[in-house]
Amino acid sequence: MGSNAFIVPSGIISYSDGKHSGEVLRVKSVHNDKVPGSVLSVDLEINDTNGARIKLINNIGEFPLDFNLTEDRDSVKVFRPDGKLIINIQQLDTDSAMALEHNIVAELEVNDPISVIRIFGDFKTGNLSISAENEKLYINNNGYATSALAGKNQLLFTADGAVL
Repeated sequence: MGSNAFIVPSGIISYSDGKHSGEVLRVKSVHNDKVPGSVLSVDLEINDTNGARIKLINNIGEFPLDFNLTEDRDSVKVFRPDGKLIINIQQLDTDSAMALEHNIVAELEVNDPISVIRIFGDFKTGNLSISAENEKLYINNNGYATSALAGKNQLLFTADGAVL
Protein backbone atom coordinates (compact mmCIF):
# COMPACT_ATOMS: atom_id res chain seq x y z
CA MET A 1 0.00 0.00 0.00
CA GLY A 2 1.55 3.25 -1.07
CA SER A 3 5.31 2.76 -0.72
CA ASN A 4 4.91 -0.06 1.83
CA ALA A 5 4.92 -3.81 1.27
CA PHE A 6 3.00 -6.17 3.51
CA ILE A 7 3.51 -9.80 2.60
CA VAL A 8 0.78 -12.07 3.91
CA PRO A 9 -0.31 -15.55 2.81
CA SER A 10 -4.05 -14.98 3.14
CA GLY A 11 -4.69 -12.22 0.61
CA ILE A 12 -6.92 -10.54 3.21
CA ILE A 13 -6.82 -7.05 4.69
CA SER A 14 -8.98 -6.48 7.77
CA TYR A 15 -9.53 -3.64 10.22
CA SER A 16 -10.28 -3.14 13.87
CA ASP A 17 -11.03 0.32 15.19
CA GLY A 18 -11.80 -0.63 18.79
CA LYS A 19 -15.57 -0.70 18.24
CA HIS A 20 -15.92 -2.51 14.93
CA SER A 21 -13.91 -4.98 12.91
CA GLY A 22 -14.23 -6.69 9.57
CA GLU A 23 -12.70 -7.41 6.21
CA VAL A 24 -11.65 -4.56 3.96
CA LEU A 25 -10.31 -6.57 1.02
CA ARG A 26 -10.11 -10.23 0.04
CA VAL A 27 -8.22 -11.24 -3.09
CA LYS A 28 -10.34 -14.00 -4.63
CA SER A 29 -8.24 -14.69 -7.72
CA VAL A 30 -5.28 -13.24 -9.59
CA HIS A 31 -4.48 -12.83 -13.26
CA ASN A 32 -2.11 -15.40 -14.72
CA ASP A 33 -0.82 -14.98 -18.28
CA LYS A 34 -0.73 -18.77 -18.64
CA VAL A 35 -4.41 -19.19 -17.72
CA PRO A 36 -6.78 -17.80 -20.38
CA GLY A 37 -9.57 -15.69 -18.95
CA SER A 38 -8.01 -15.32 -15.50
CA VAL A 39 -8.51 -11.94 -13.83
CA LEU A 40 -7.80 -10.14 -10.60
CA SER A 41 -11.00 -10.54 -8.59
CA VAL A 42 -11.67 -9.06 -5.17
CA ASP A 43 -14.27 -8.66 -2.47
CA LEU A 44 -14.16 -5.15 -1.05
CA GLU A 45 -16.05 -3.34 1.68
CA ILE A 46 -15.10 0.28 2.39
CA ASN A 47 -16.62 3.77 2.52
CA ASP A 48 -15.54 6.76 0.50
CA THR A 49 -14.32 9.83 2.40
CA ASN A 50 -17.92 11.10 2.56
CA GLY A 51 -19.12 7.87 4.18
CA ALA A 52 -20.85 6.30 1.17
CA ARG A 53 -20.66 2.50 1.36
CA ILE A 54 -18.86 0.58 -1.37
CA LYS A 55 -19.18 -3.19 -1.50
CA LEU A 56 -17.88 -5.48 -4.22
CA ILE A 57 -18.27 -9.25 -4.44
CA ASN A 58 -16.00 -10.75 -7.12
CA ASN A 59 -15.64 -7.27 -8.68
CA ILE A 60 -19.42 -6.79 -8.88
CA GLY A 61 -20.88 -3.81 -7.04
CA GLU A 62 -23.69 -4.23 -4.59
CA PHE A 63 -26.64 -1.99 -5.45
CA PRO A 64 -27.38 0.87 -5.25
CA LEU A 65 -24.23 1.84 -7.10
CA ASP A 66 -23.19 5.30 -5.96
CA PHE A 67 -19.77 4.88 -7.54
CA ASN A 68 -18.16 3.97 -10.86
CA LEU A 69 -16.18 0.77 -11.29
CA THR A 70 -13.60 -0.06 -13.94
CA GLU A 71 -11.81 -3.35 -14.17
CA ASP A 72 -9.19 -4.98 -16.33
CA ARG A 73 -7.57 -8.39 -16.13
CA ASP A 74 -5.09 -7.05 -13.54
CA SER A 75 -6.84 -4.09 -11.87
CA VAL A 76 -10.01 -2.94 -10.16
CA LYS A 77 -10.66 0.78 -9.70
CA VAL A 78 -13.51 2.51 -7.90
CA PHE A 79 -14.33 6.18 -8.51
CA ARG A 80 -16.79 8.61 -6.98
CA PRO A 81 -19.47 9.91 -9.36
CA ASP A 82 -17.38 13.10 -9.76
CA GLY A 83 -14.46 11.01 -11.10
CA LYS A 84 -12.24 11.16 -8.00
CA LEU A 85 -10.40 7.89 -7.34
CA ILE A 86 -11.49 6.06 -4.18
CA ILE A 87 -9.34 2.94 -4.53
CA ASN A 88 -7.10 1.36 -7.16
CA ILE A 89 -6.25 -2.31 -6.65
CA GLN A 90 -3.60 -3.36 -9.14
CA GLN A 91 -1.75 -6.62 -9.67
CA LEU A 92 1.86 -5.94 -10.67
CA ASP A 93 3.62 -8.00 -13.31
CA THR A 94 6.95 -9.55 -12.33
CA ASP A 95 9.07 -6.81 -13.94
CA SER A 96 7.14 -4.04 -12.17
CA ALA A 97 7.32 -5.84 -8.82
CA MET A 98 11.07 -6.38 -9.15
CA ALA A 99 11.52 -2.66 -9.93
CA LEU A 100 10.21 -1.61 -6.49
CA GLU A 101 12.58 -0.37 -3.79
CA HIS A 102 15.43 -2.70 -2.86
CA ASN A 103 14.15 -3.56 0.63
CA ILE A 104 10.75 -4.51 -0.81
CA VAL A 105 12.29 -6.61 -3.59
CA ALA A 106 14.45 -8.41 -0.99
CA GLU A 107 11.31 -9.40 0.98
CA LEU A 108 9.57 -10.50 -2.20
CA GLU A 109 12.53 -12.69 -3.14
CA VAL A 110 12.63 -14.30 0.33
CA ASN A 111 8.87 -14.86 0.61
CA ASP A 112 8.11 -15.60 -3.06
CA PRO A 113 4.45 -14.47 -3.09
CA ILE A 114 2.01 -15.74 -5.71
CA SER A 115 1.32 -12.16 -6.78
CA VAL A 116 2.06 -8.58 -5.80
CA ILE A 117 -0.99 -6.35 -5.35
CA ARG A 118 -0.54 -2.58 -5.15
CA ILE A 119 -3.26 -0.44 -3.57
CA PHE A 120 -3.70 3.31 -3.82
CA GLY A 121 -6.61 5.39 -2.68
CA ASP A 122 -8.35 7.48 -0.08
CA PHE A 123 -11.13 5.75 1.84
CA LYS A 124 -12.54 4.85 5.23
CA THR A 125 -13.14 1.59 6.99
CA GLY A 126 -14.86 1.65 10.36
CA ASN A 127 -13.49 4.73 12.14
CA LEU A 128 -10.16 4.52 10.30
CA SER A 129 -9.19 6.86 7.47
CA ILE A 130 -6.80 5.19 5.02
CA SER A 131 -4.81 7.10 2.44
CA ALA A 132 -2.29 5.24 0.29
CA GLU A 133 -0.29 7.30 -2.16
CA ASN A 134 3.00 6.86 -4.03
CA GLU A 135 5.17 7.89 -1.10
CA LYS A 136 3.28 6.97 2.07
CA LEU A 137 0.47 5.10 3.72
CA TYR A 138 -1.56 7.08 6.22
CA ILE A 139 -3.81 5.48 8.83
CA ASN A 140 -5.69 8.23 10.70
CA ASN A 141 -2.98 10.73 9.68
CA ASN A 142 -0.12 8.54 11.02
CA GLY A 143 2.32 8.10 8.13
CA TYR A 144 4.25 4.98 7.16
CA ALA A 145 6.82 4.90 4.36
CA THR A 146 8.93 2.30 2.55
CA SER A 147 8.54 -0.48 5.07
CA ALA A 148 8.60 -4.11 4.01
CA LEU A 149 7.05 -6.52 6.49
CA ALA A 150 6.13 -10.18 6.19
CA GLY A 151 3.66 -11.99 8.41
CA LYS A 152 2.01 -15.35 8.80
CA ASN A 153 -1.60 -14.12 8.98
CA GLN A 154 -3.68 -11.38 7.40
CA LEU A 155 -2.90 -7.67 7.37
CA LEU A 156 -4.86 -5.79 10.04
CA PHE A 157 -5.33 -2.01 10.07
CA THR A 158 -5.79 -0.46 13.51
CA ALA A 159 -5.63 3.06 14.91
CA ASP A 160 -2.08 2.16 15.99
CA GLY A 161 -1.02 1.20 12.47
CA ALA A 162 -0.68 -1.94 10.41
CA VAL A 163 -0.36 -5.26 12.23
CA LEU A 164 0.72 -8.58 10.71
